[in-house]
Amino acid sequence: MEYDVVIVGGGPSGLAAAIRLKQLAAENDREISVCILEKGGEIGAHILSGAVIDPTALNELIPDWKDKGAPIHTPVTDDQFWTLTETGASKIPNWTLPKLMNNHGNYIVSLGRVCKWLGEQAEAMGVEIYPGFAAAEVLFNDAGAVIGVATGDMGIGKDGEKKGEYQPGMELHAKYTLFAEGVRGSLSQELMKKFNLRDGVDPQKYGIGIKELWQIDPAKHKPGLVTHSQGWPLDSKTGGGSFLYHLTNENNDALVAVGFVIHLNYENPWLSPFDEFQRFKTHPHIKPLFEGGKRLAYGARAINEGGLQSVPKLSFPGGALIGCSAGFVNLPRIKGTHNAMKTGMLAAESAFDALKTDRQHDELHAYNDGWKKSWVFNDLYKVRNVKPGLKWGMTLGTLHGGIHMWMNDLGLGKLVGWTLRHGKPDNEYLKSADQMPKIDYPKPDGVISFDKLSSVFLSNTNHEEDQPVHLQLRDASIPVKHNLARYAGPESRYCPAGVYEFVDSDDGAKKLQINAQNCVHCKTCDIKDPLQNIHWVTPEGGGGPVYSVM
Repeated sequence: MEYDVVIVGGGPSGLAAAIRLKQLAAENDREISVCILEKGGEIGAHILSGAVIDPTALNELIPDWKDKGAPIHTPVTDDQFWTLTETGASKIPNWTLPKLMNNHGNYIVSLGRVCKWLGEQAEAMGVEIYPGFAAAEVLFNDAGAVIGVATGDMGIGKDGEKKGEYQPGMELHAKYTLFAEGVRGSLSQELMKKFNLRDGVDPQKYGIGIKELWQIDPAKHKPGLVTHSQGWPLDSKTGGGSFLYHLTNENNDALVAVGFVIHLNYENPWLSPFDEFQRFKTHPHIKPLFEGGKRLAYGARAINEGGLQSVPKLSFPGGALIGCSAGFVNLPRIKGTHNAMKTGMLAAESAFDALKTDRQHDELHAYNDGWKKSWVFNDLYKVRNVKPGLKWGMTLGTLHGGIHMWMNDLGLGKLVGWTLRHGKPDNEYLKSADQMPKIDYPKPDGVISFDKLSSVFLSNTNHEEDQPVHLQLRDASIPVKHNLARYAGPESRYCPAGVYEFVDSDDGAKKLQINAQNCVHCKTCDIKDPLQNIHWVTPEGGGGPVYSVM
């Protein structure tokens, strides 16, 4: 199939790029064919975020989004920031917080539902969207330029043989291909390596975000309240914190999105991000909110945290990286949707200008250079030293970051002319299990705190079981000989879905069992595995979680 532009991924950046291309085509009375491939069974199925969104990019893209019925119902009305000890809680006065942290003017949303609505806008403009088809291979011409992608074969058994329902993948050729795969996209990783896009930039840094959606007692519900916390249950050397967002929907349900983010440069292999999140909800300041409520949904997703220092080169012959494929999250603000959408729009504008002059398969230099002149660059520049400053611990690091942001708010940013570096990638931080304190997590009560398997059930995750395992080991001996021996098998804890477990083999020795059908596509294993032995590749299209209400 031939297109002018193929977009891999139906998230905020991919949808914004498609809409912007069609807008420019209409404005210039020119026909442009645009296709989006989405590995989820529907647009929004694999979208997971807090989410409080900054509407700046949406206002630019679709100024009349309110009139068009966007599912954005809850403006932020109150901001709170707390520090927690094991039994206590202290509120930080709002006047001490940098203006950059102010959420007024933003909205609490289900990002999956916003993406579904954006997909409807795109289709109404003539964009072809194919959900349930995973882009599994990048296609190149003889000159080495990207000329499109191929979808994965369907109906291949675990043994690698074709089943009765076998359907071969399809090649989609394009003059330009935009990669909007989200965090740690498998094709994006391949492209960065092939074209040396990461040369001269810091390693990408990551966190894992784990989220639940609750329906609570209406008497406790405060629509528009945004609460964040630091501290317990994490120690002072482990970065992370919580969010609690009170939102409503068109039915005026009393909903709360609760989540926990842990930076993946943590040192203790005994740490389990999932169990830290469950423990957080039992805090005496937090637990009463959920008593009498009902947990509706669960999910987990990796988050780009590297910011400005970690953004790779964005363009290469035949295509570009947009959104979280490259990494534009503003970590202190805990926001990335606005930047993801804007980079998609900028790439679309560059691609359209190229198509107008009948170019194809060359490099979109205007996009790679132009984003540095946009408000996306300024958004990340102001906070560039916050994440690397956390190497001094959460207390000193947060104080340093706050001062840095205040300097920018006061127009004194030029006095902070230096840029701190990130250092090594997250997988190199674990210390040996015998050097770190073992963590005994409380048993879940099934009311406020839960186990992994019941949580995965609420994520609506499903994969065709008789298919090749999409969590590939580069060396099958490493999990036992290295990870289990040195780190007590951390993959059994950093995975928030119970995919990895060490079990007894027939001869009594331990072996790693991979429950690939549980995978919620968070990519944590691909990031945190100490020797980068786990390689996450796309399963059959349509598999994975279905975050329909998240």
